Amino acid sequence: FQWSSPPEAIERFKSQEIWFPPPQFYELCRLCNFSSLKELQQFSSARALEGCERWMPVMLSAADGSIQLLPGDELYPEDPDYTGEKKIIMSTDKKVEDLMKEGGVFHRIVIKDINNLAVYVNIQAKYKHINPLMIKCDNSDYNSRL
Repeated sequence: FQWSSPPEAIERFKSQEIWFPPPQFYELCRLCNFSSLKELQQFSSARALEGCERWMPVMLSAADGSIQLLPGDELYPEDPDYTGEKKIIMSTDKKVEDLMKEGGVFHRIVIKDINNLAVYVNIQAKYKHINPLMIKCDNSDYNSRL
């Protein structure tokens, strides 16, 4: 076990020293907004009574990777399959880069491979939550539209 700050953990992930799944990568990117535990606790206490929403990432398979779509993203389905019973499969022959260039409203995690993730968010978070910092593990630049 090793204690790491969120930025340190992300750097270790980028260098492939450690691995964590996309939801944890997303949350670590959110935690990067806080410079101390005290600051996080103050935010948490102030936001606690605001509420929260249930959501589930929806996977979109692309020609060269995949995208986990999150609520608010322009491609997120209106009626997501929370239980997996509908077995909805979203896929496209387009490349991730093309999907990013065509899009404008993002709340997604781009997955090129197991160690190559990027968070893209340009929506307002609900319930006074804080958006993750947009961190990517490669050199792609989709920020021209953000």
